[in-house]
Amino acid sequence: MAVRSRRLDPWPKNASSADRFRVRIDCAKVGFWASSPRLFLASLLLFTLAAVLPLAGREKEKLSYGEGLIVNIPMPVSEVQQVVLEVAQNGIIRGTKEYNKDEFVGGAKVATSSAVFPPWTEAGKVFYKVREQAIDPRNFKDSSDSGTLVVRYVVQPQGEKNAVLRIDALFKEDYRHIVHQSNGSVESAEYKDIQEHLEAIEVMKKQNAEAEQEQEEQRAKKHKPVQTYAPMDPAPEPGPRSSPPARETQHDPAAQIAESSSQSQSMSNPNAPSSASSGQTPLGQNLGGQNLAGQSLEEHVKDLRKQVERLVKAPGAPLKSAPFHTASTLQTLTTGTEVLILISTPYWYGVETHEGQHGWMMRDQLEEP
Repeated sequence: MAVRSRRLDPWPKNASSADRFRVRIDCAKVGFWASSPRLFLASLLLFTLAAVLPLAGREKEKLSYGEGLIVNIPMPVSEVQQVVLEVAQNGIIRGTKEYNKDEFVGGAKVATSSAVFPPWTEAGKVFYKVREQAIDPRNFKDSSDSGTLVVRYVVQPQGEKNAVLRIDALFKEDYRHIVHQSNGSVESAEYKDIQEHLEAIEVMKKQNAEAEQEQEEQRAKKHKPVQTYAPMDPAPEPGPRSSPPARETQHDPAAQIAESSSQSQSMSNPNAPSSASSGQTPLGQNLGGQNLAGQSLEEHVKDLRKQVERLVKAPGAPLKSAPFHTASTLQTLTTGTEVLILISTPYWYGVETHEGQHGWMMRDQLEEP
């Protein structure tokens, strides 16, 4: 009588031959025998990973809400505060929208406090941008219904030349009074707006410094003594006659150029008719083939002045320390005050007054002379 070896059968007693055949075929495709316990362990591991990974992703998404934004800005805290206040007053909250109809939420107002946020007890200057009755703003966790949308900005000093900016955004429902946190899109969009303002200030400061350096060079050239070469006076004729009194001349560059031209031609061509006999004034003569008539020079100077000079419109306008509405006022210029343009931007002019005061004025507050 033959004795067969006994082995453990992993299959249930009620498993049919057809079921066992199908499982063996499937296991053969992946290189395992159905009777091997490795298949069971591998399948268990795959199911575990598939269940854990979505949970980890949801946990990460949950943690991303309410983180806010903290950034170090290499600029003085006073300048950063001016820019943040300017952005807080623009009435727009970026990075969110209502009804998917706009790219931002409008109608916001600047405020010094908000009940949506707890009171700020640390150091720094705090600004709030508040939009009431905002309807289901996007990018806030589980937000619904209408409520109050608030962005908080905190500017903290970090040394003399650096500042720390904190931006947070919250949405509080009016009915359930539930506070919803932002996913960071509002904070990022608001900081981008602030960053653009800061970069514009740096460009303007650089242009202002270059303009001041150029003006200093022009002043230095203007005060440098200029050597003039006048023809020698003829020897006085003998006799009791006294020489006529010398004419008083004004300091006019155009007249000096024309007069020098006249004297040069008289010396080079003594037989040429004088200006009095020919009916021409010294300002009407030529120098190097170019017409330097007094009238044309005056027109040229007038055109140059028209390009760089402006007059303050009625009823007057403030001279600002920076190109912002909220910047401090250096002085108030009266109607008709002349200013010299140093820097031109789409909305502001960097100007200099006759007294040497530098500042900023809105373009629509000035007009051509």
